[in-house]
Amino acid sequence: MILLSDPRTRRRRLGVAAAAAGLLAALLTAGPAAATPDPGDGTGTTNTEVSQRAQAEVRAAIADGGIPGQDEIVHSANVEHLANVPKEAFAGFNSDLAFQGRYAFAGNYDGFRIFDISDPKAPKTVAQVLCPGSQNDISVSGDLLFLSTDSSRSDSSCNSTTQPVTEKSSWEGMKVFDISDKANPRYVAAVETACGSHTHSLVPDRKNVYVYVSSYSPNAAYPDCQPPHDGISVIKVPRKAPEQAAVVGFPVLFPGEGPDGGGNPGAPTNPGVSKTTGCHDITVLPSKDLAAGACMGDGILFSIEDPEHPKVIDQVQDNVNFAFWHSATFNQKANKVVFTDELGGGGAATCNAAIGPNRGADGIYDIVGKGDKRKLVFRGYYKIPRHQADTENCVAHNGSLIPVKGKDIMVQAWYQGGVSVWDFTDSAHPKEIAYFERGPLTTDALSVGGSWSAYYYNGYIYSNDITKGFDVLKLSDRRTDPARRVHVRELNVQTQPDYFD
Repeated sequence: MILLSDPRTRRRRLGVAAAAAGLLAALLTAGPAAATPDPGDGTGTTNTEVSQRAQAEVRAAIADGGIPGQDEIVHSANVEHLANVPKEAFAGFNSDLAFQGRYAFAGNYDGFRIFDISDPKAPKTVAQVLCPGSQNDISVSGDLLFLSTDSSRSDSSCNSTTQPVTEKSSWEGMKVFDISDKANPRYVAAVETACGSHTHSLVPDRKNVYVYVSSYSPNAAYPDCQPPHDGISVIKVPRKAPEQAAVVGFPVLFPGEGPDGGGNPGAPTNPGVSKTTGCHDITVLPSKDLAAGACMGDGILFSIEDPEHPKVIDQVQDNVNFAFWHSATFNQKANKVVFTDELGGGGAATCNAAIGPNRGADGIYDIVGKGDKRKLVFRGYYKIPRHQADTENCVAHNGSLIPVKGKDIMVQAWYQGGVSVWDFTDSAHPKEIAYFERGPLTTDALSVGGSWSAYYYNGYIYSNDITKGFDVLKLSDRRTDPARRVHVRELNVQTQPDYFD
């Protein structure tokens, strides 16, 4: 355990890693960001060579304590690492998390895993389901589990193989499982959606679960993914008859003339910014009938009062510092939204002095006004205050609120930048209050790894590390301790609960 008063920790917080010139040039001249890390060879390595100068800089930074040693765990004094369950050797990259009662549901590129977390110090595997399909974004509601497939498959079964997206018979979309028996999940339905399902968000009611499916990157050569693809698929799933799940609409969120719709045009109009051809992720706040969409080149606020027909209230862009609008988080009062920028698509080293504090960061927006006249107003950026090695992929990624009444605090994953807990009560001056991270996977090549998702659930922080497995952290801090008294029955972070209702 590294104490905040330890000199090494102080150096760590200041950061000393410099960006390798070759990597930096490639990142800044690249096209629109991909939305997921490149799976590479399945081991977490992208096979991107790092210059000898960069390798030397990484090793020097490790030697003087500026960066943790390879695989070394460091954290602030208010964080305790309670447990780690290694990733199954046969499973692909770990991805998102969902929670229900004493269970955690962890997606991975080859299926999902169910943990019993009744003892956070010793999570136990209850079930491991093999069902390949990138990214296997995961959510739960009652007896149903939802799994996104965003890779072209030969069919909708869990025995499918990869197949070219140019073939009409290829399948990708949403899978539904019955999890009434946690030890034996049962596959009950599949719904094909345009351009697949990169992520999804649930809007549940008593009789049905509506699923907002986010997908993007259409192409005229793809039979089931045609441009402009400027909206989302809405699936209606009857709770008592999930096999009847079906697409009930495709609301257009970016209406406009021409083949590209009305979203951000990207380059060359806005160099370095992703062209909007759909959404990456949507977070809904059912108690307020609101949703926030992170849609490649745009951030949007919309009403979900009629869940089958969401209506856009406001649309914003940041063509200076945001490359790829990735995800969104409301504060409890629903008067702020935190949007993340996944600069480099999650596979690049962007947490360094050369990239700076405003790119690959969070953007904090206040929501001002009332009703359909509400507007998103930019207030500030947040990025972790520790530089990472140029062999570490690091950028803003998935996080959740920590429910402290009267405060805006969240925990967030930063890939190999680790887990950060930060306070944005003052929108213009956010600050970190805790962190946890591992040293680089390697000092020789840019490798993909680190925390994909870090969420607070019923007193603990749970992180799904791409290569290292399932981590449990305990946060002990007077600023966040009141959250321990707040418990929810179920948590899908993209369907935010009203913690204090």
